[in-house]
Amino acid sequence: MKSERTLSIIKPDGVEKSVIGDVVSRFEKAGMKVVAMTMLTMTDEQAGGFYAVHQERPFFGELKEYMSSGPVVVMVLEGPDAIDANRKIMGATDPAQAEPGTIRADHAESIERNIVHGSDSPESASFEIPYFFPEL
Repeated sequence: MKSERTLSIIKPDGVEKSVIGDVVSRFEKAGMKVVAMTMLTMTDEQAGGFYAVHQERPFFGELKEYMSSGPVVVMVLEGPDAIDANRKIMGATDPAQAEPGTIRADHAESIERNIVHGSDSPESASFEIPYFFPEL
């Protein structure tokens, strides 16, 4: 297994629900190392730039509004197959479809308020990580 890095975000609903420690603990227990972490509140412009890939979709405005509605925890995780491992730990985007024991199955309310974001490919990780951590 190759070691790689991925970006993970605990979204405003995750911070609001006070599940930061649980989310980070799940990643660490799975063998991933947190190599960078910060808490911030995204501006509308930052959220729009980060999710620019979705700008033609009808939910783009709501997504920007949601992601800039409160603090988020942004982190870089490193470990064997970190992208796939992160996505398995998060669970399906729709919490109703997420496997029991995943972050989304345990904490998320809806597909729109689903607690966490994770890079979905090496290409997205290569954009997302330097978006928040240009020094890495």
